[in-house]
Amino acid sequence: MLRWPADGRVLFLHARDGWALRRFPLAGLVCEQGFKPFADALARAGLAVVARAEGRFPLVLALPPRQRDEARALLARALDHLEPGGVLVACQSNLEGARSGEDDLDRLAGLAGNFSKHKCRVYWTRAEALDAALHAQWRALDAPRPILDGRFVSRPGLFAWDRVDAASALLAARLPDDLAGNGADLGAGWGWLAAEVLARCPQVTALDLYEAQARALELARRNLADARVPVGFHWHDVRAGLPARYDFIVSNPPFHQGRADEPRIGQDFIRAAAAALRSGGRLWLVANRHLPYESALREGFASARVVAERDGFKVIEALKA
Repeated sequence: MLRWPADGRVLFLHARDGWALRRFPLAGLVCEQGFKPFADALARAGLAVVARAEGRFPLVLALPPRQRDEARALLARALDHLEPGGVLVACQSNLEGARSGEDDLDRLAGLAGNFSKHKCRVYWTRAEALDAALHAQWRALDAPRPILDGRFVSRPGLFAWDRVDAASALLAARLPDDLAGNGADLGAGWGWLAAEVLARCPQVTALDLYEAQARALELARRNLADARVPVGFHWHDVRAGLPARYDFIVSNPPFHQGRADEPRIGQDFIRAAAAALRSGGRLWLVANRHLPYESALREGFASARVVAERDGFKVIEALKA
């Protein structure tokens, strides 16, 4: 229904690898992806991957996220990368806000066409009816903003972006004050739990934050810029293992990739923590009570105990042999 540009220059925002791309010449394709596992998959496929795109293109592809403010900001920025006369094509699952996304692009720039199949909607524009005021408003929706009385900054679309997650709060409240030495926070988000570790545990001498979402890690850098100890920030897929050894690790691991529970993610976090802890090291973990993490804990640790249970969550301490 649409043509791939003759010169092959295409920008793909929130890019995902897949067989459908193989129908086209990909030498001029630029993929922007801030989620490390997806970025790694694109790189392994031999595609050009960037953290932040520059320039203008005759064709821009976009996979808007579910969170509406983040999705609107992505559509607005996609138009900034569009050459005059170019086409922006977006696609979403019906379960992830496709109808809202289509309506939003229509409001923003006018639709040139749409199509539904496989419980998804694809819709596109040539930006011939651009609402400049709305474009400027939506472009700003992804800007970092103060939260929690100005103590932190965050942005829409991140996990618990505008509040303290209840599971992380429970974990922080039960952390012992004798955590010491060099530690790590796996799946650190925008940095709240790491800040609590440093505030509650005076014997901590260094802390590394591992986060797969670049948009979150950027904020963690800002939120811990004045930390009392050296802090490392790593854009990293924890499931691939950790590059250093630690005296303790804390984690509120993700357990969704999409809408369904994915307990394997947390299990892989536990295995990575077990491999990275020094002898006698401690893992402090919080999880939904129903998630089956016990077998992974038995495999990697000499002992594990449930320290607290509340509001559907469990806090676990595990000791490395």
